[in-house]
Amino acid sequence: DYTRAGIQRSYEQSLLRMGLNTVDALLIHDLDARHQKSEEGVQRALQELTDGGGYQELADMKARGEIAAIGAGINHTGMIPRFLERFDIDFFLVAMPHTLTDQEILNDELPLCQERGASVVIGAPFASGILATGAVDGAFYRYQPATPEILARVAKMEDVCARYKVPLPAAALQFPFGHPAIASVIPGSNSPEQFRQISNWMRVDIPADLWAELKAEQLIDKAAPTPT
Repeated sequence: DYTRAGIQRSYEQSLLRMGLNTVDALLIHDLDARHQKSEEGVQRALQELTDGGGYQELADMKARGEIAAIGAGINHTGMIPRFLERFDIDFFLVAMPHTLTDQEILNDELPLCQERGASVVIGAPFASGILATGAVDGAFYRYQPATPEILARVAKMEDVCARYKVPLPAAALQFPFGHPAIASVIPGSNSPEQFRQISNWMRVDIPADLWAELKAEQLIDKAAPTPT
């Protein structure tokens, strides 16, 4: 429910569940064809945000100081422009289209975010699993069992990383930060041990030659900016 009343109800219930009286950033989630079941469903949800007052409620909350930023969760390409042509979005939480294995939003949507001053948070830097586990049996990619083609590609990435003594997950975590539009990543740790491991991966020194070799072997887009 993306109407004003739906936004209010969702926010109030979320605060109760979390035991908080405010949050810094509030996101519009699941507004895509997969979750809305059809293009008509997407259009209906966008209409609720506009004519139903949903976005205006978010803007009013921000104006009152109840929240600091308005965001939108993105799972598929094509939705970032549709949001930005209608709404003043502060940041996007991108779940899949920009990882070490995919740079689908590199040429069009990330530049649009920069133009409009919208930051990007990468919500699935491990591509839902395989960039953390490596190309092992049962590895997941995009929330599905990885295909032989993806397994082979990630195995090549592992070989490049091994030559520089860099863990693949470290490269996956740090790669997004090469782009100036990207402000943060959400790796999704579910234990103190995983959090400590992720923190260690973020501190790994990755030489520029590793990124150059990944590009030379056509494993990442040659135009992708990489961390320095």
